[in-house]
Amino acid sequence: MKALNILILVFITFYGCQSQKTLTSEVVYNNKEDKIKLVVGVTVDQMRLDYIYRYWDKYSDDGFKKLINEGFFFKNAHYSYKPTYTAPGHATIYTGTTPTTHGIIGNNWYDKSTKQTVYCASDTSVYAIGSKSKAGQMSPRRMLTTTITDELRLSTGMKGKSIGISLKDRGAILPAGHSANAAYWYDASTGDWISSSYYMEKLPEWMQDWNNKRLTDQYLSTTWETLRPVEEYIESIIDNNPFEATYKTEESPTFPHDLNKIKEKEGFGLLPKTPFGNQATFELAKAAITGESLGEDNHPDFLAISFSSTDYIGHQFGPRSIEIEDTYLRLDQDIAELIKYLDAEVGSNHYCIFLTADHGSAETPLYLQNFNIPAGYFDIEKFKREIREHLVKTFGENEWIENISNDQIFLNHDLINDSKHSLSIIADELVKFCVQFDGVAGAITSENLSFAALDYNRALKLIKRGYNQKRSGDIHLYLNPAWMTYFRKGTTHGTSYSYDTNVPIIFYGSGIGIGASYEEVNIIDIAPTISALLQIAQPNGSSGSVLSEIFNN
Repeated sequence: MKALNILILVFITFYGCQSQKTLTSEVVYNNKEDKIKLVVGVTVDQMRLDYIYRYWDKYSDDGFKKLINEGFFFKNAHYSYKPTYTAPGHATIYTGTTPTTHGIIGNNWYDKSTKQTVYCASDTSVYAIGSKSKAGQMSPRRMLTTTITDELRLSTGMKGKSIGISLKDRGAILPAGHSANAAYWYDASTGDWISSSYYMEKLPEWMQDWNNKRLTDQYLSTTWETLRPVEEYIESIIDNNPFEATYKTEESPTFPHDLNKIKEKEGFGLLPKTPFGNQATFELAKAAITGESLGEDNHPDFLAISFSSTDYIGHQFGPRSIEIEDTYLRLDQDIAELIKYLDAEVGSNHYCIFLTADHGSAETPLYLQNFNIPAGYFDIEKFKREIREHLVKTFGENEWIENISNDQIFLNHDLINDSKHSLSIIADELVKFCVQFDGVAGAITSENLSFAALDYNRALKLIKRGYNQKRSGDIHLYLNPAWMTYFRKGTTHGTSYSYDTNVPIIFYGSGIGIGASYEEVNIIDIAPTISALLQIAQPNGSSGSVLSEIFNN
């Protein structure tokens, strides 16, 4: 009996200590002095992980370095699906799941029901606010799940605000969520920032004041020169090289770039192709924080910012250019100013930031070929022509294929169902024919994708996680590493390879510990981690895990 009493006493003491420990942790976490009033999600479009390391010595102490040195840095984060495009990336960050569930399978895709190509955010039921152009006919309705921003709105009884800002409509709309108060993006036809009737009937006064400043005109009347003497950009290749595309008025892709002159040919669409597009995004974000009083009450708000100029410049000049290096050095300054502004306006213990990217980018194949590294350009027009000819030769004169896009082939189901041929036989024949093309690593039918043993093949695993039964095609291609369907200058993205999937994840601010990890983590883990930080429900399609390391320190 005495032993039993001792055992009970030990159990009560241990359990009591654990309960007190948990309670104490919750009290500290929920202390009003440390309450998170604003979450800022920062997405850097086309940011390869190695840009952190490559330009580290040139970054200031108050930008990327501050986020990393005083936050938690995941150094081995990946996207777990293909295609690695802008729209799926932004949707995945904020929904915590892949295209299989959230349904955003590309920037554009072929709609099998309407027989037309659709845009990820297009919505003809709404109209532009702040413009008369079709650029405002946008909404998040094609996204099938909630976002972390939606869940924050729901958890606060719609009192917490959610706002998205990006040069790209999709970069603002998808992160802000279905229930957002607003999303703002750039109208390249006017140089103004606009929205959609999905969110509002007119632009708020602070946004009208912003447009009236005509900062776009100021940015495009300048000359883009390097922040440092050009000879100091030793992390990049020489300025005048054959691997970069030029602006329309220039004979070579070299500094300085006379934006005022280039604007005569490229119009207001030039702004996103310069680092000043990022600066404009940052300035608008500050105006939104003030204009919407974000982070000022007890209901946490969410500001989703996507910096898009890094993508436009990356596409045009490639990942080894002085232009992309200078863009990141300038972005570092913007991030430093953002942190400083948040400290002053919201309070250093009342906000948190996460920073990541929607995808990476490939080395320019022409550049790699210079060093005898296997790389190439896939001739998509030749491919389309020859596979159609092959099907006619094999199965008879007919339009067997409806569409080829995003490395997918959509077969004409209505025609095949009325023919003597089966869908699976035609699809299998196409797979065998496709792998004969230079640059094609493999192909698989959607039917076989469901049953394939994917553990040994990362490409197939990522294709499967990007496959949506209702929206995706019948046959899926994947090219060899460093092969692309693109121009011979600049670069692109979209593959299942590490240069497209490996991006940074950084958490910083209230409730975040200091540290770093090389463990492989998934981009779908961001949303559930923010949910845990805010102690709210995860997005309803979320399949990620909480990155508990950020709380352990």
